[in-house]
Amino acid sequence: MSQDEPRTADVIEPPEKKVGLVKAVGILGIIGGVLLIVVGIVAWIGVTNQLTAENITIPDDAAAFQGQQVTGPFTAWVQADIINTHALAASDGKTYAELDQDDPVRATVMQASFLRSSLFTSIVAYGVALFAAGMGVLAILFGWAIHRLASVPVVIKRSTVV
Repeated sequence: MSQDEPRTADVIEPPEKKVGLVKAVGILGIIGGVLLIVVGIVAWIGVTNQLTAENITIPDDAAAFQGQQVTGPFTAWVQADIINTHALAASDGKTYAELDQDDPVRATVMQASFLRSSLFTSIVAYGVALFAAGMGVLAILFGWAIHRLASVPVVIKRSTVV
């Protein structure tokens, strides 16, 4: 080492700002994420139990899942589709709004519309449950990252030694 080069030393100093609140926010993010995942799972199970309790069996002329019970979002979608197919066949391709008020098929098409709406509501509920669980995973990751960044114990500065 030549005499012209300054000597340096690493100095360990405590952080200049308090990070306790930032750590707490990170922990709250993790806790909130876990709660979102639990709520998403509970909602998914609840909707599945309700659909299963209805004992709906997909008919043989459906596009998929023939003979299976409606227990999830995909089977609910297929069942709603085949209900629409049957309703349109019964009404010669007319929807509820297109049928005359005194048409005897109108009640059947209306009932089919209600059933489809209920099935689509369950599909939306599955989507919300999945969204909540996904947001829970993100909240855990963000909370962990914030907590980890706030947990840096020291700041290292290189200073010139005189």
